[in-house]
Amino acid sequence: MGTTVDYRNATVDTRTDEEKAIDAWLPITSARNAKWWYSAFHNVTAMVGAGVLGLPFAMSELGWGPGVTVMVLSWIITLYTLWQMVEMHEMVPGKRFDRYHELGQYAFGEKLGLYIVVPQQLIVEVGVDIVYMVTGGRSLMQIHNLVCSDCRDIRHTYFIMIFASVHFVLSHLPNFNSISGVSLAAAVMSLSYSTIAWAASAERGVQPNVDYGYRATTTAGTVFDFFSALGEVAFAYAGHNVVLEIQATIPSTPEKPSKIPMWRGVIVAYIVVALCYFPVAFIGYWVFGNSVEDNILLSLRRPVWLIVMANLFVVIHVIGSYQIYAMPVFDMIESALVKKLKFKPTWYLRFITRNVYVAFTMFIGMTFPFFGGLLGFFGGFAFAPTTYFLPCIMWLAIYKPRRFSLSWFTNWICIVLGVMIMVIAPIGGLRQIILSARTYRFYS
Repeated sequence: MGTTVDYRNATVDTRTDEEKAIDAWLPITSARNAKWWYSAFHNVTAMVGAGVLGLPFAMSELGWGPGVTVMVLSWIITLYTLWQMVEMHEMVPGKRFDRYHELGQYAFGEKLGLYIVVPQQLIVEVGVDIVYMVTGGRSLMQIHNLVCSDCRDIRHTYFIMIFASVHFVLSHLPNFNSISGVSLAAAVMSLSYSTIAWAASAERGVQPNVDYGYRATTTAGTVFDFFSALGEVAFAYAGHNVVLEIQATIPSTPEKPSKIPMWRGVIVAYIVVALCYFPVAFIGYWVFGNSVEDNILLSLRRPVWLIVMANLFVVIHVIGSYQIYAMPVFDMIESALVKKLKFKPTWYLRFITRNVYVAFTMFIGMTFPFFGGLLGFFGGFAFAPTTYFLPCIMWLAIYKPRRFSLSWFTNWICIVLGVMIMVIAPIGGLRQIILSARTYRFYS
């Protein structure tokens, strides 16, 4: 549980040669030479993704007052819980919790920690990769439709397959440091297409007969949409599931623990998040009102060349984001195969497992390509626990702050809000999926 580092004598290592070889092969522990800026663009890539394009749509379901409140509160709460994760990475002297579930095991016990963390983390990471399959395919389809409006229509399914073909190659990069170039490009693209989204919206100006009322025409519809919007916002603020794995790639010494460069990178990342999220959400809703699409780029048709460029940036970004979220899944699968089932750590084991995973996410994305509903469902069901309140529960369990102190109150407020999102958001997201499925033809 965790990686042991004896700071008093760095040459002492109690691991066997076999354990050292396995750790050197596994994606998370194979390299510890990352710089602070690696954490900055890895965190930007992990957080700013498909969710930002759905924020104006979420605003249209929440309305101005609740929407602004939820957006700002989510930014503050998730920055706080991310700080907690960074602090807890090396909370035990000489030990690093390189994986989310290792920290969970320390907080809740060996078995209970696994049962609590691993299912949620897998749902998040696999769910994100499925949504990114849908997003990448949809953006490719929109590029095709804009560039060649007179061409024959091509199924969304085929564009998802085209997008997946890239990952059948990139997924064989061994670890986080090896995908740093892809991640950097993705981070730059996220800032670029976000800027295009809000700037192009502002250029168009407020649309005629814009309506800022709720989208739904019935009370029940308004309530369910509100629930779903909370999940969509939670989805947008999800980067915590890979933060310990990212921090694990940074070197650490007693004089300069990894939390210092990691926190510097997180601050930069959150500034970029604010520059992306708030203008897109608020300006997009201000311009289009409740008629905005669940992907803001679908509402923007002119100028064609700019929207094509924005969609191309989205494709590049979600390629990087897919890899960031897939890497911990690869680590879990390969750890189980090598450590538990005693497979040999070979290239063909990695080749088979990673290709099977990419094929699985591609198939699910092709089968259920409901972008808005998927955001709401996954955002509430899995992202709210791992992002909003699970770090707070672990903090209370480990540090045991004095009852009714500021730390105690802060953590309990985050827990209550997070549990509310976890309970009600999937209801709205599932309803949207059901409504979309009524008129959907599989693999169309």
